[in-house]
Amino acid sequence: MAPDVLQQYSIIVDFLGKTLGPDYEIVLQDLDPDHSQIVAISNGHISGQEIGSPLTNAALQMLANKSYKTNDFLYNYRDVAADGHILRSSTMFIKDEDGMPIGLLCISFDDTRYMELHKKLFSVIHPETFLEANPISFQKPPHFPADVAVQADSIMENFSMDIPSLMQKIFEDATAFLSTPVNRLNQHEKKEIIQELNEKGLFQLKGAISFVAKHFSCSSATIYRYLSELSN
Repeated sequence: MAPDVLQQYSIIVDFLGKTLGPDYEIVLQDLDPDHSQIVAISNGHISGQEIGSPLTNAALQMLANKSYKTNDFLYNYRDVAADGHILRSSTMFIKDEDGMPIGLLCISFDDTRYMELHKKLFSVIHPETFLEANPISFQKPPHFPADVAVQADSIMENFSMDIPSLMQKIFEDATAFLSTPVNRLNQHEKKEIIQELNEKGLFQLKGAISFVAKHFSCSSATIYRYLSELSN
């Protein structure tokens, strides 16, 4: 990202963080392939992220799916904070003059404090016996309007503090259903896994080719060949 553009959005991050308050986390992610990472953050206590943290799995998925070609932003999708709280998040694509993404401006809202107030209010207006018989769940994912259902349901974000952890998380999610050890899969099965990993944006991370090759007990050249075959 051009330094002057980056600086302007960094100011916006600080401005929004102070304006919206401590329940909103504002994050600026630089998409420069040489150092894709968070370059500005406000209220990072919400997710535990910090400057230098890698792109999230949701960000990688958005880029892999080229969501930026048909959207200027995605909104109201689910995040899961480190403490398990469900967050409501939105991301704006910062694009260059050719329409290519050079950065992401992300806002995540943590409604935990309001849910606690909600629970206290219910305890005031309802007798204890009623609440015991009709427990209130505050862990249900939020409801999204019909116009954002497709995009919201397709994204579920988890935060990782380093690249190896992020790659491991994406790989584990893609292979969780397997009954056969990864290094014993046949060629067709490996291609299916690689296709899913590609859709999740894993191969946009540096070192992903060798990471997957190690898990598959094959060479990096083999992974490159699979990716080439899948793109044809």
